[in-house]
Amino acid sequence: MPERIRRRTAEPLPEGLPGDLHPVLRRVYARRGLQDPAELDLSLRRLLPPDGMADLDTAAGALAGALRQGEAIAVVGDYDADGATATALTVLALRRLATALEGDPERIRFLVPDRFGLGYGLSPAVVERLRPLAPAWLVTVDNGITSLEGVAAAQQAGMRVVVTDHHTPGDRLPSAEAVVDPQREDDTFPATSLAGVGVALYLALAVRRALEADGGFSRSLPNLAGLLDLVTVGTVADIVPMDHNNRILVEQGLRRIRAGAARPGVRALLEQAGRSPSEATATDLAFAVGPRLNAAGRMDDMTAGVDCLLAEDAETARARAAELDSLNRQRREVEAQMTEEALASLEAQAEEIGLGVCVAAEGWHQGVTGILASRLKERFHRPAVAFAPGADGQLRGSARSVPGLHMRDLLARLHRDAPGVMECFGGHAMAAGLTIRAENLPAFREALAATLAEALDGRPPQMQVDTDGPLATEELSLETANALRYGGPWGQGFPEPRFDGVFGIRRSRTLRGGHLRLELTPADSGSPAWPAIAFGGVAQGWDRLTGPVRVVYSPEVNRFRGAASLQLRIDFMVEEHG
Repeated sequence: MPERIRRRTAEPLPEGLPGDLHPVLRRVYARRGLQDPAELDLSLRRLLPPDGMADLDTAAGALAGALRQGEAIAVVGDYDADGATATALTVLALRRLATALEGDPERIRFLVPDRFGLGYGLSPAVVERLRPLAPAWLVTVDNGITSLEGVAAAQQAGMRVVVTDHHTPGDRLPSAEAVVDPQREDDTFPATSLAGVGVALYLALAVRRALEADGGFSRSLPNLAGLLDLVTVGTVADIVPMDHNNRILVEQGLRRIRAGAARPGVRALLEQAGRSPSEATATDLAFAVGPRLNAAGRMDDMTAGVDCLLAEDAETARARAAELDSLNRQRREVEAQMTEEALASLEAQAEEIGLGVCVAAEGWHQGVTGILASRLKERFHRPAVAFAPGADGQLRGSARSVPGLHMRDLLARLHRDAPGVMECFGGHAMAAGLTIRAENLPAFREALAATLAEALDGRPPQMQVDTDGPLATEELSLETANALRYGGPWGQGFPEPRFDGVFGIRRSRTLRGGHLRLELTPADSGSPAWPAIAFGGVAQGWDRLTGPVRVVYSPEVNRFRGAASLQLRIDFMVEEHG
């Protein structure tokens, strides 16, 4: 078996698992290190209480008081899908609570800074933009933990601030009235992997609890569990680790979507992508809803995405979803052109790529650098940074990393060793954003190379494709595909099952977009061929393989004209020797 393919090891399963659990799922769970049957209980009663979440009660009490006083509140979001869902959830929750208090829900407003004019997070420029609204309170969602200057500017303008975020803090916390972030060093809440929208949900529930404890309102307070579909979309789209708590949030939102209880905007986005809400999975949200929401922030203004999620009727939601779909098509065109240009440049100097990839070009679109960096990371299996021109001689970049290399920490080390090369940076283990001066690009490349050499001990990261081992011929069935489809939700830290095996290739043809449609047969029998799809297979060179081949694949349910059939989605393929 090729060295790049690594089969996950299985741990003994605990006693007490359901007796009717599909045998393939049993093997998959054994390879996820399942230790307690309770880890498969995804009911809301298993959701962690907010114990230990620093400043949560302070933030909730402050906002409960603001709602009782009828004070104006502005929610400041981020321009990605996590930020959009967090913004929509916070606005909806506060408006519903205000209505229950017989207040004016229109006193709850939002602003998502556009990445081109205002940049990321709560900045002094954002505060100036909010002055005409005269909010008494600002609530940041999915941003704010490093916005020291923005919080100070807001306070000088007479606004009080509650920060909610899930990114890594800097050396100092902003001087807000409350800072809610499970990444704080003094925070003891165990589920540190919450997405920004997950933190927003905990805040909304805490505000409701604070109001309930005070009493004195004429209407019953709304049940905020109906907003879990938004939590699901943002959590899946942000690719945060799928620990037990996040799996509960995602599964509960999925159940509401399948039951027809989704927000009109979420339903419209699924339908716009040709996905059935009644059969939605985390994968559907990741590849259908998330990109369309993100397209608003990448190509235009995330206000369009938030408006779609806030829509209260199907007609409005469909119109907003169609706008987002159009932006997503534009994004694909720009992405394809940028990727082609970047690859042409890199292929010309393939021997000089080194331990990381760093590209920049005039005319590139700031909103698509993150996707470009992801494509380059996948193509070369190297950390990748892509820059596009910003304002005032700046280059704004996105960085993507490979497993085992924490990108935000890498940039922090670069900043320590080469101060002044970057103007600002921030992010996660796998993704980060940064800004440099255009004239500092050569210095950044040099510093990146030195930092990577230290972090990787001078050796390129080795590509590993993890699998759950082989499937028997009789296990390659629609029944298995359905069991796996709903056995998750899957994600980072609880990876989607994929298997490996040796196949012959009966047919192979190229599809538009560089994908491959294949028919695979077992190498050791005359069983009927299975249809398979390899996205980007031509770009990987898999169209030149004739078989036998070792394939890493996931069994999927393919629906066409109302009929369901088995399809194998190929993640990796290599010629089999010996």
